[in-house]
Amino acid sequence: MSRALHLLRTTFGYDAFRGEQAAIVEHVAAGGDALVLMPTGGGKSLCYQVPALLRPGCGVVVSPLIALMQDQVEGLHQLGIEAAFLNSTLDLEEAREVERRFLQGELKLLYVAPERLLTPRFLSLLERAPLALFAIDEAHCVSQWGHDFRPEYIELSILHQRFPQVPRIALTATADHATRREIAEKLGLQEAPEFLSSFDRPNIRYTIVEKNNARQQLFDLIQREHKGEAGIVYCLSRRRVEETAVWLQERGIAALPYHAGLDAGVRARHQTRFLRDEGVVMVATIAFGMGIDKPDVRFVAHLDLPKSLEGYYQETGRAGRDGLPSNAWLAYGLNDVMQIKEMIESSNAPESQKHIERQKLSAMLGLAETTQCRRQVILSYFGESSQPCGNCDNCLNPPSTWNATEAARKALSCVYRTGQRYGAGHLIDVLLGRSNERVKQNFHDRLSTFGIGRELAEDAWRALFRQLLAGGYLQIDAEGHGSLQLTDAARPLLRGEVELKVRSHQKRIKASSDRSSSRPSHDDISAGDRPTWERLRALRKQLADAQNVPAYLIFTDATLRAMLEARPTTLTEMRQVSGVGQQKLERYGEQFLEVLMAD
Repeated sequence: MSRALHLLRTTFGYDAFRGEQAAIVEHVAAGGDALVLMPTGGGKSLCYQVPALLRPGCGVVVSPLIALMQDQVEGLHQLGIEAAFLNSTLDLEEAREVERRFLQGELKLLYVAPERLLTPRFLSLLERAPLALFAIDEAHCVSQWGHDFRPEYIELSILHQRFPQVPRIALTATADHATRREIAEKLGLQEAPEFLSSFDRPNIRYTIVEKNNARQQLFDLIQREHKGEAGIVYCLSRRRVEETAVWLQERGIAALPYHAGLDAGVRARHQTRFLRDEGVVMVATIAFGMGIDKPDVRFVAHLDLPKSLEGYYQETGRAGRDGLPSNAWLAYGLNDVMQIKEMIESSNAPESQKHIERQKLSAMLGLAETTQCRRQVILSYFGESSQPCGNCDNCLNPPSTWNATEAARKALSCVYRTGQRYGAGHLIDVLLGRSNERVKQNFHDRLSTFGIGRELAEDAWRALFRQLLAGGYLQIDAEGHGSLQLTDAARPLLRGEVELKVRSHQKRIKASSDRSSSRPSHDDISAGDRPTWERLRALRKQLADAQNVPAYLIFTDATLRAMLEARPTTLTEMRQVSGVGQQKLERYGEQFLEVLMAD
């Protein structure tokens, strides 16, 4: 470990490993297999990069995203590490040069997509090359029950069969117990130790609001807390992605669309702009994001309810990888739940998979409707207990609750008396006593439940139906038509044997005193330090532009802030700043010292 710590300090610029990193590095460097679960921003890459540098041969990294390999490799080049990638962006001559360097032992890390790794040609290369280890990134892709299944990942078990002497490390930021078990089984890692880090991301503030003109709510959030900062906005459909990007552009936000239906060249250009320019907001489907290394994403917003808590956690984890305060913001409504449920029921998946997807949706809905600390609910889902965080919307501004027992009984009774064949919109019309054509056609204006809910407004009834779904008193029909049906849990509530308290549906406005603590930007930099801060950032951008790389590959915001705080006056002092390794010290140290000493 003394060699590992020396490497960590001189190459990566860090004084100590965090959490489970040291144990993982020691185990894998000694030739052991491992399954690693570590939150995004927790330092997963060091868990295979350091052992690959310590062991003879080259570490082969299986990564599912071709577009990000170039930046990952460039980041290693900035540290003075010999690394390369093999993917379809290389021409024949370039690919053969990478293969030559690989076979000659000139590389320490080689990134490759699973599809290429599984080809006979590449497997033949592996037979002849010096191998340090295999790192399987985004390992949850192997699980059919996970949130991002990729069939080619299942075939990666061939690595265990063909190269049993080469250690393998599988890494993911998101996997519940069942997914972990499947990863180990599919990749032949049943005997490998599991290294589970805390899933907590204390720098992320979770906020969930009811939809009320979601785009305007998002715009207000950006203007209030994230003006000029990078962010990701997730939408459920491609059409919504494009419409939202245009809507934001028209209001002066540097927004770009990203989804699988766009031309590959357009996607690549948009991703490059997001990674390399500052203040770009990417509006995307879940096709965007896996493996995103951009550390200064200050917010992740969802305009639609995610399909699972794993997906939500993975996506929100792309905010604040640098450890600085960031926001995870979600707006959702009852229609989101209906839409996802219909997608589940209309799919060609086997019933067993649909059952799991329904459970995952229920867990996500439970998080959205909870009155508990959001972080506690998220961590509990992954088998981790915690105290209230004091930093989510529910902790900062506890939601009021009301006794909804009688209203719930009316709602459930209406579901029953209309034959359990209608969605929330029709049921609300009956409860409010609206004699529209559909109500009259079905003779629902003659039911005892017609008009018995006039004491609540329509949005209050929508909120209650949403909460009855979240609580398991109602379910959406298995045919995918959006009809609401009673569950067994509804019986004691209908009979008046239990009481139901739910969160009030009224919009809660965050107190202005909360705003400063929620700002994840650089507002905490003093007025006296701000000119130096801006000059540091300008120099970083100048150096990055000259090399055509993202600015964060020169130095992250966290490292610049550490410089600003430490104010080094010599290269020896600069070397003590977290994130400044030997290679970067030699390449950039003098220039950043000049800026710091200019005052």
